[in-house]
Amino acid sequence: MPVTEFWAPHAWIDPCVESDVLIAVSTDDGRITSVTPDSGPAPAGATVLTGLVLPGMANAHSHAFHRALRGAVQVGSGTFWTWRDTMYRTADALDPDSYLALATAVYAEMALAGITSVGEFHYLHHAPGGVRYADPNAMGEALIEAASRAGIRITLLDTCYLSSGFVAAPDRHQQRFSDGDAHAWEQRVSALRPRAHARIGAAIHSVRAVPADQLTTVSDWAHEMRAPLHVHLSEQTAENDACLAAHGVTPTQLLSQHGVLGPRTSAVHATHLTETDITLLSSSSTVICMCPTTERDLADGIGPARRLATAGSPISLGSDSHAIIDPFEEARALELNERLATHRRGHWTAAALLRAATEDGHASLGWSDAGRIAVGALADLCSVALDTPRTAGPLPELGAETAVFAATSADVRDVVVGGKLIVRDGVHVAVGDVGAALTEAIATVRG
Repeated sequence: MPVTEFWAPHAWIDPCVESDVLIAVSTDDGRITSVTPDSGPAPAGATVLTGLVLPGMANAHSHAFHRALRGAVQVGSGTFWTWRDTMYRTADALDPDSYLALATAVYAEMALAGITSVGEFHYLHHAPGGVRYADPNAMGEALIEAASRAGIRITLLDTCYLSSGFVAAPDRHQQRFSDGDAHAWEQRVSALRPRAHARIGAAIHSVRAVPADQLTTVSDWAHEMRAPLHVHLSEQTAENDACLAAHGVTPTQLLSQHGVLGPRTSAVHATHLTETDITLLSSSSTVICMCPTTERDLADGIGPARRLATAGSPISLGSDSHAIIDPFEEARALELNERLATHRRGHWTAAALLRAATEDGHASLGWSDAGRIAVGALADLCSVALDTPRTAGPLPELGAETAVFAATSADVRDVVVGGKLIVRDGVHVAVGDVGAALTEAIATVRG
C-alpha cells in the first residue's frame, strides 16, 4: 500500500503528548495506517510538521455568510434581534456566485485556524422573494464547492425554516429561507448528494421557525438517512417565552415530544434551560454545541454546559456568526465562562476541551472517523507552533494546555486533510492570500 509520511516533533495522542511521532497515511484513502511515537529523527522523504500536531479541528456550527458582518455589527449597542436585522440585509445581497466566493474565503480562513471540517447550518436557499433558482439547491451546492476549493470537509446541514415565529408567516427577508412546508423541504434536500469531502445533514432552524406539526417530518428524514440533525435551541429567553405561550412547554420539551432529541441530534447554544430541559437533553445523549464567542458577542448568556456534560451530553464547539474564527478561543472560553459563572476553576481538562474541538465535534457532523490521531482515522491534522510569543515557554509535554489556554489561530502552521497539505507554514496552498479573498468577497456583498 503506498503511503505518505508525516513527522511531528510532538503530537497530542489523546490524552498525552508524545515526541518524535511518525504518522503514515495511505495515499489511496487518506487514512492513517500507523502512528509511531519515539520514532527518532524524521526519515528522508517525510513531511516535517511544526511544533505540536493535533487532530484537525471541527467547527460544528457555521453560518458562512455571517462572516461579512464582522466589525459592522460591533458598532453601537442593541440586542440579538437588532443584530438579526443587519444579518438579513447581508443575506439579501447574496446569490450563488457571490456566495461561492465568500464561502471559499471563509472556509480558507477556517483552514488557516486548523479547522478541517465544518458544519454549515444552511438556510439561505432561494433567491430574494423566495423565487427558486433553476437548481433549487444552487446555494447549497455553492457551499459544497466552496469547501472543496478551500480543501476542508463539510457537512451541509440543510435547514428547514418555514415561519418567522409561532404561527407567523415568513417576513420578506425570510422568504428566501422557506420551502413552504416540511414536505417540500424534504423533497429539495433529498436531491443533494454526498461527495468524498461532503456529507448531507438536516437542521431545524428553531421551534419558532418550524411549526410543531412539521418537526417530525424533518427528524424522520434525518433518521431514515442516518444523518446528523442540528437545531438552534433556547438561545434567547424570548424564544422560551413565546414557546410557552404557544404550546405550554419549553422548546426542549416540544422537541422531545416530537422525537427530535437523541445521540444523532445536536442542540446549538442551549443557553436558557430548565432542570427538566437538562434532564431531557442529557438522558437522550443529545449533543450540545456551544458557540462561546458568538454567545458572548450577542449577549446571549452562559449556558449550563458543564452540567449537561456531567449528565451525559457530549459537547462540541462552533464559531457560529464568525465574530472570530479561532477554535482554541472557543475551547478555552467553555472553561473560562464556567469559571465566571461559578467562581471556580478546573471544570474541564485541556484534553477534554481538545476532544470537544476535535473528535466529538467531528462525530456530531457525521465524521466519526475523524478527530483523532489513530490507525484507521482520517488523516486530518493541524500543527501549532510552540515558539511564538503566545506559546513559548511551557514544556512540550504541556502542549495540550498550551494549545487550549494560550494559542490562537495565528499559531497554526500546517494543516493536513486526508493526507494532503492544505496549509503550509501558515499559508493556504490553494487560496493564497486569504485576507485579500475575504476583502474582495465581502466588498461584493456590501456593494
